Amino acid sequence: MNRMITTVLRPVTVWAATFALLVIWIHPTRVSAQETDPEQSRPAVSKSDVLEWVDQLDARKASDRSAAEKALIEAGVDALQYLPESRAGFSIEATERLSRVKTALMSLKAKTQSEAIRIRLGSAKTIGEALEIISRESQIEFEHNADESMDFQSSDTPLSFWNAVDLVLDQAKLDINHYGSSRDTLQLVDRSEDRLSRVDSAAYSGVYRIEPMSVSSRRVFNQPTQSGLNVSMEITWQPGLTPIGLTIPVAKLSGELDDGQSIKPQTTEQTIDIAANSELAFSEFYLPLELPVDSPNKIRTLRGTIESLLPGKRHDFELSLTDVGSKKTIDAMTVKLDRVQLNGELYEIRFIVELEDADRALESHRQWIFQNPAFVRDAEGNRIENLGYELFLQTESSVGLGYLFEVDRLEGATLVYQSPTSVVRNQVEFVLQDIALP
Repeated sequence: MNRMITTVLRPVTVWAATFALLVIWIHPTRVSAQETDPEQSRPAVSKSDVLEWVDQLDARKASDRSAAEKALIEAGVDALQYLPESRAGFSIEATERLSRVKTALMSLKAKTQSEAIRIRLGSAKTIGEALEIISRESQIEFEHNADESMDFQSSDTPLSFWNAVDLVLDQAKLDINHYGSSRDTLQLVDRSEDRLSRVDSAAYSGVYRIEPMSVSSRRVFNQPTQSGLNVSMEITWQPGLTPIGLTIPVAKLSGELDDGQSIKPQTTEQTIDIAANSELAFSEFYLPLELPVDSPNKIRTLRGTIESLLPGKRHDFELSLTDVGSKKTIDAMTVKLDRVQLNGELYEIRFIVELEDADRALESHRQWIFQNPAFVRDAEGNRIENLGYELFLQTESSVGLGYLFEVDRLEGATLVYQSPTSVVRNQVEFVLQDIALP
């Protein structure tokens, strides 16, 4: 029986918030071959233009002030690098306008950095050329033993990362070994002969690829409420965009069987929490459903929603270990070196991550801050890994972390903390179709 999986997306209200790093709602949409990036279509903006518009924020006429604010926002993300932190002598209104411009452009920057890439394979004639294009666009390498000279039937349609990868793997008869892969490399292996087409068996939604892997049912005679139907799923995301707080609300699961019955989720949990590891771009989970009353052959449709936070571009915060109190700010995140002291034979290096205008609603998702890489680079350029950390400070807008390092000499050594400085709230709706039942 052929199984087809499609994705249905519906618009979601877009709103902005800041977790010291701008957090906004976005919703992926379908991309056509004619679609263009609004940022790429904007004309280049000069520093002189930006500074002139900034001056006009305090113009005498209200119409000129409004026009200047609009022009700065329409200039796009490139204008951010020329915007002053403040302007001496500005009126209160002009200062507020400048603040609104910064907030709007930072939100746009966060959204742009967290969007799924689109890859065109139209120029590829061989498997090797197709993989090379994907690597160039995604910065992801492929480890494999395939014949790269094998002919490739290309597509000029812009594809998501996983759609492009699957198109190549289907033609090369390959699959992915996630456990042999890493943060920046995917290991490709020979696939089983009876493996279904990866393209035909998956749904692609934004940065995600979703595929049902198996279905199991159980009937408990003495405790009927324990009976159920579980659909095991595999979810992968675009490497480099490891989701934060990845969940599926159980209340939003719904479906229909081929005999016309509705299928409902079990209500034991409010959400399905999915673990996400930055080293492996996939995870597994199952959808808990009620056991059907009769004996249907398949699930005709199964609908659900995936909610998460997606990180933006990762930045390096480098601070000299001999300059306690120094700090570095990128976007809305500031990292400050708080203390460097001996702890036995090790050095304890404490620093504070400050988040401007932190959103209290995101406090439960701060675990991603602890998972960011933190290491020391010594005077010779060698990387020294940390030996553990502790949390010593946590407020509504900051987190203090203390790491232990084995450092011979502080002179010339720097602390390096790598973190995305923007996080985008993301919601994707999906529909799976024609899932055969046991």
